[in-house]
Amino acid sequence: MDALDGVLLDFSSPQPQLLAALSLPLPALLRQQLLALSRPGDNEIARMGQADVELAMFSAELVRQLLAEAQLSASAIAAIGSHGQTIRHAPTASPAFTLQIGDPNTLAAQTGITTVADFRRRDMAEGGQGAPLVPPFHAWLYQRCEISRVVLNIGGMANITILPAGTTPLVSGFDTGPGNILLDSWIQHCHGLPMDRDGQWGGTGKANPQLLDRLLSDNYFQQPAPKSTGREHFNLSWLQSHLQALQCQDEEVMATLYALSVRSISEAVSRYAADCEEVVVCGGGAFNPLLMHGLQTKLAPRRLIDSAAAEPSVDPRWMEAMAFAWLARQTLSGQSGNLPSVTGARRPVILGGVYPAG
Repeated sequence: MDALDGVLLDFSSPQPQLLAALSLPLPALLRQQLLALSRPGDNEIARMGQADVELAMFSAELVRQLLAEAQLSASAIAAIGSHGQTIRHAPTASPAFTLQIGDPNTLAAQTGITTVADFRRRDMAEGGQGAPLVPPFHAWLYQRCEISRVVLNIGGMANITILPAGTTPLVSGFDTGPGNILLDSWIQHCHGLPMDRDGQWGGTGKANPQLLDRLLSDNYFQQPAPKSTGREHFNLSWLQSHLQALQCQDEEVMATLYALSVRSISEAVSRYAADCEEVVVCGGGAFNPLLMHGLQTKLAPRRLIDSAAAEPSVDPRWMEAMAFAWLARQTLSGQSGNLPSVTGARRPVILGGVYPAG
């Protein structure tokens, strides 16, 4: 929840062509509003309604800047695929629900471009988790009959897409647990910084085995797939509840959080994709050398590469934004966008609502 990413894609070739890409940091006040909405609080409906429109207005500005960079008019664009910002994700509630905001009506009106949004709830209506939704795009890009691969996305949460070798492999995937979210939350809490750039602080400490065992004892890590999670579960309060019984230095906690991400990811790969030959990494975590070194050590002898080094080459920063452009294309062409083997839905369905430009 630090920035809004956007890409401009051309799907007229066999592989998508990236024409422009942009990341705009969220305005501080809007970010505070969104973070507050991810937790129960007073006056939620009014605050959500305002943030819903404000995020859409900010999204429209990103679209305008992308068009200017590519020197294209709005009339050249088939659609915007807008994920919006998740403020609640409760796949195990009764009934299950998920909520993303960033009003697509406002976005379509402000840009003059048809907008596809609200991708997750139709999958949930079919009994799925509504997440992760990027694995179908990973499969479209990287599935090959001659090699067994895992695509690892390390964002706030980490998720894997398992792409077995063979002519009719069953694609699967799930959220493994925390990716960057606890790392970012802890350095923000201790030093007021948004991230541990290049793992510089995390490398100064040593993981605490007792704390790591406590964190890994969380029921989520033992749950079978399909499963998904979010900041509703893994957050600073969750971490602090485990710290109460232990005396740890701040840098020791940070090193342990790195170990938590590495262990939970690598154990998920070993359990569900034991024959995997190659792990393709995307998302912000691909740029953290401390995290990547830990994963390389734990996942050896598998080959670990970032998606820029894969074929086709995709900049790790833009993978998720590209996926939602692809999902919008799926929706407009009347094709399903979910994978029941990933989300647990009863059947494949067309995802999202369409908000016409005119």
